[in-house]
This record gives sequence, C-alpha cells and structure tokens, in this order.
Amino acid sequence: MFEEGQLYAPVTEDENGVTVHLTDDHPGANDPEYRRRREVIAGPALRWRPGDPVPQVEYTDAENAIWRTVCAELAPKHERLAIRGFLEGKEALGLPTDRVPQLDEVSAGLQPLSGFRLHPAAGLVPLDQFYGSLADGVFHSTQYLRHGSQPLYTPEPDIIHEVVGHGNLLANPAIAEVKRRAGEAARRCETEAGLQFVADVFWFTIEFGVMYEDGELRAYGAGLLSSYGEIEEFRGATILPLDFYSMGTVEYDISHYQPTLFACDGMSELTERVGEFFAEFDDDTPGRLLAARNRTAS
Repeated sequence: MFEEGQLYAPVTEDENGVTVHLTDDHPGANDPEYRRRREVIAGPALRWRPGDPVPQVEYTDAENAIWRTVCAELAPKHERLAIRGFLEGKEALGLPTDRVPQLDEVSAGLQPLSGFRLHPAAGLVPLDQFYGSLADGVFHSTQYLRHGSQPLYTPEPDIIHEVVGHGNLLANPAIAEVKRRAGEAARRCETEAGLQFVADVFWFTIEFGVMYEDGELRAYGAGLLSSYGEIEEFRGATILPLDFYSMGTVEYDISHYQPTLFACDGMSELTERVGEFFAEFDDDTPGRLLAARNRTAS
C-alpha cells in the first residue's frame, strides 16, 4: 500500500501567500519561475468551494506546447496498447490536442456521456473526500502541468494525467460506473483501513489496470494511459489474475514502474467483477477475503 500524499507536492497558504512545496528532486525544484507558476495556479483551486465558478487558467504558450507534445506522443501508443473502451471514450469526449482544456470544458463534454464533472484541486485531496466524491460523479483534478524540461515525465499527477488518463476513461459510461461504485464503497467505510483497502484496489484497477482483449494484453489504467514510458513497459510486468485481497494488501512502490499488475479477462470482468467488488465492499470485506483464502489453502 502507499500513502496518497506521496503523490502530491504539499500546498499551504499563510499570510505570505500560497506555497507549493516541491521535493528537491522535482524537475522544477530549482526553477523559480515554475514555482511561482504553480503557486499562481494553486491559489484559486485551494480557495475554491463547490458552487463557485471553476477557476480558469490562462495557459501559456509553453504549457500548451507541453500538452501538444504529450498528446502527439501518446496517440499512437493508445491506438496500439489501450483497450477499446478507452479509445471509444477518447473519441466521444474529443479533447483538444493543441491546447490545454479548461476543467469546465472537460466537464461539459463528460456530462452527457457519463454524468461526471471535474472539480479543481490544488494538490492532495483527502482520501475520503477524493474517493467519496466519485459516488456523486465528481473527479478532483489538478490544473498545473509538469515541468517543461521533461514534458514526457511527471513525478506527480498533473492535468495531463487527470484529463488524458482519467477524463477519457470517464467518457466511457461503463468504466465511469465502476468509479462511481468505488466512491460508494469509500462512503460506506467507517475505518481508515477499509478506506485504504478501497484505495489500493482502485490503484491496481482504475490507475494501473490491464486487460486481455482479443488475445492481447492492453491497458485501461489511467496511470498507464497517461505515461509515455510506462505504457510501453507494462507487458513486461508480472501479470496476475484479479485477486482483491492481494491487490488490497500488497506492498508497492509508486516511484517506479509497477512490477506486478492484475489483469481483467475482458471488459465484462472489469464492469461486473470489479464493479461488484466495490458495490458490495464494507469494512469487513478484507477479513472475509482473508478467511476465504485461508479455507482454500487448508
């Protein structure tokens, strides 16, 4: 398992303004202009409340160029390695490839397809809020972009990961329903352990899930579909069948390509079996899964 906070640079606000705390090894750590830009984008998102207009970001030419580069590089990889459901959602949503879209623009495209909308996030959203909001058809999305020195790499989820990965997935109604059920599971949790279990199964499905389709192993996880490098490497991982107890308890390192992935046998296993897991999950589910495993082993 992992701590969600490892994924995001902390964002704070005090009398001196908003500060985004980048780690020393972040590509933009020693770039004062990039730091200031991150803080300019983070401020309105940090202060935003539901019902307010979604903050608009006037993206720079350099930021739009990063978006164009990533979209151009990922497009042929998606055609070759992504599941049909993602490709169909991507076509239906029709995101611009020449500029960074605004969050409310993406929401306007998603609403008639799956009913989802995007809310702005300055950085880390508390686990219960992030997953619980999925039950309401809300996905929390960052608005900043990765550093221009490495346009095909980001150490944290940026708008490219959120929109190219998750946004296109949410354009597929069946996959969006699985996410909604994950949110409902999170809402039912009364313990941190239960919520973390939901988050970890989500990680190995919606974030880093793979699927056998027409005899080929293809990607459906947003983390793979938005990663220029990892999407080319996932077929070299150890591929296991779905095992919810293992997915909810295995130790893994988020800073490296995932060495072990869990595969669905077609879209129906994702929408039915994974969807059913989230639909029936409660705090006692991990214990029941462990007991069933022990009975099978004895």
